Amino acid sequence: MKRMEALETSINYWEDALAMYRSVEGGGPLAVLGPEEAAFCRDLQQLLDAALDLQDRSEMLFLDERSVLFRPGSGTRQHDDPGLETDLSGAESFASAQDQVADLREFEEFTELFPDLESLPLYQAALRQLENGGIPCRTLRTEVVRCGSDCEYLAKLHCLRLAFQHILREPLNYAFFVDAGRQILADLLLYADKDPKDFLIGYQAMLNYIQDGKNWRDIEEELCSKGVKALTFYDVVMDYILMDAFEDLESPPSSVTAVVQNRWLSNGFKEGALTTAVWSVLKAKRRMLKFPNGFMAHFYTISEQLSPLLAWGFLGPDETLRDTCMYFKEQVMGFLADIFNFQKCKYISVEELARDVMLNLKNRVDSICQRFSPQ
Repeated sequence: MKRMEALETSINYWEDALAMYRSVEGGGPLAVLGPEEAAFCRDLQQLLDAALDLQDRSEMLFLDERSVLFRPGSGTRQHDDPGLETDLSGAESFASAQDQVADLREFEEFTELFPDLESLPLYQAALRQLENGGIPCRTLRTEVVRCGSDCEYLAKLHCLRLAFQHILREPLNYAFFVDAGRQILADLLLYADKDPKDFLIGYQAMLNYIQDGKNWRDIEEELCSKGVKALTFYDVVMDYILMDAFEDLESPPSSVTAVVQNRWLSNGFKEGALTTAVWSVLKAKRRMLKFPNGFMAHFYTISEQLSPLLAWGFLGPDETLRDTCMYFKEQVMGFLADIFNFQKCKYISVEELARDVMLNLKNRVDSICQRFSPQ
């Protein structure tokens, strides 16, 4: 037990060292790591992972009552009366042996949570990229997507960028993304008794704009100015649009909360005031655009239809609508956690990772569409 306590103390020290190393003079996380910093971070993380693995295995073996060491007759279980010990028949011994084999299989299942990273060539290549040249990132989402470290997040981010690029080169996959986005968002508006006509017009206009190759340079310039580091589906749609929107809704402006929480105003007035406030913000942002008819202008047109609905859904008094909006958010965040999970996606090759990403995406889309469909 003393050795386990010493191991826990060491783990605490290593975790503190890793946490301090990832901060810049105690400020914020490093979004881009240099070669030497990335190598040190990776080595320390691997040491920490191995120590945590050893700690969990030790606890499973020595402390968990399901362990074979705690089975009757194992020699570790103490009885108040030695006379309680009895001889086991052959059949009982065989049954006990079967129980012990089942317990050993628990170890096998447990070890699956810690994959052999050497067997994941794509992930290994990403770690080398992180070490040698760094991996650009707009915002670290390590905890949000349930990664064990910033290094793991950045390496997996690099892999997923390649996977999404591979996916969207296939016309059928591109059509699936387009149709799924259109259907989910239109169904959400219908669920809230909103007319989706203006949204559908804006959605199609956005598609026409991004499909025109002459606009790609302007799109890149616009999004780069917003901090987007790569023009992939993950970076633009999942990270910049959806995750930022969810974060904004978690911390709305005080002017918005003041209206929504005013018990003297009717719900109809509150919703109207909230919609007006959102449109005013978007109108002000339009005036600041370098490209009045560019990507962000099209995005704001879509946002004019969806942002008031989401704001009212998350912040307003309609519990049924709030539950539905929360379900949508949970499915999106669940998909992100899935694709960053070694057990849900195989980081062996771009092709295999792409297949797993599509499988997880289709499962989530099916769940959302089922929830939004008329009963």
